[in-house]
Amino acid sequence: MSLRLSTVILPYRRWNEGGRSAWVRAEQLGFHTAYTYDHLSWRSFRDGPWFGAVPTLTAAATATERLRLGTLVTSPNFRHPVTLAKELISLDDISGGRVTLGIGAGGTGFDATALGQEPWTPRERADRFAEFVPLLDRLLTEDSVTYEGRFYSAHEARNIPGCVQRPRLPFAVAATGPRGLRLAARHGQAWVTTGDPKLYENGTPEQSVEALRGQLEKLSDACGAAGRDVSELDKVLLTGFTPDRGRPLESLDAFVDFAGRHRELGFTEIVVHWPIPDSDFAADEKVFERIAMDALAQLT
Repeated sequence: MSLRLSTVILPYRRWNEGGRSAWVRAEQLGFHTAYTYDHLSWRSFRDGPWFGAVPTLTAAATATERLRLGTLVTSPNFRHPVTLAKELISLDDISGGRVTLGIGAGGTGFDATALGQEPWTPRERADRFAEFVPLLDRLLTEDSVTYEGRFYSAHEARNIPGCVQRPRLPFAVAATGPRGLRLAARHGQAWVTTGDPKLYENGTPEQSVEALRGQLEKLSDACGAAGRDVSELDKVLLTGFTPDRGRPLESLDAFVDFAGRHRELGFTEIVVHWPIPDSDFAADEKVFERIAMDALAQLT
């Protein structure tokens, strides 16, 4: 089974002070996709610079030629399907059809309250996500959409000429619960996971592998219930949130071992964080670049 290697570049640097160069270098290193987080602010970066995902990806589209670009992930926390669809169609056009939308239900971080609302409960997030994804699917594939839902509405929303990618740009749906997995099975071209968060602090890499195996089995069941072959979906692992933490980036051999174990589970794409000094994503840049250039050859 072939494996893709991608990266996620956090939008914390000014474009002309290291922001642009990271995206250009990601293409030079041969990454399949470079993603960015779609947050208003995030964790320990909250009190420092942090830029918007769609403008960043638009700039990255003009600075690169082959690299796929995407969010990891966009959520309903501060997005509306109608306005998001318009931005995505524009971004897909500017990039020449190189955009993947990573999308999830959102969490309880700063995004959840930045617009002045109370944080939604897990059930409320799932309810909104279940309405958000199908509506966004329609908005990206139909010229005009009218819809009245519980949470979202669209009145003759026009999205001409639609996406460069047909019938629309791909969705990579982040989900581990049953409702989210059903959405991935119905609307996703890929599925995204960060592993089991309960294992992050005190779990072992072996326990994480078993938890991921269980998630993949549930995804397969959801696809079966939707009348779809699970092999049609790419399986994406965003690293840095399993008990392995940053160890896979300590050496080429460590990464090859990590990636090989997860490829055997059925993952088709591994995403690593671009190194950020003095953060949870600190890594030796030379080792990181060697992994980018040489790891996949050792996994063939």
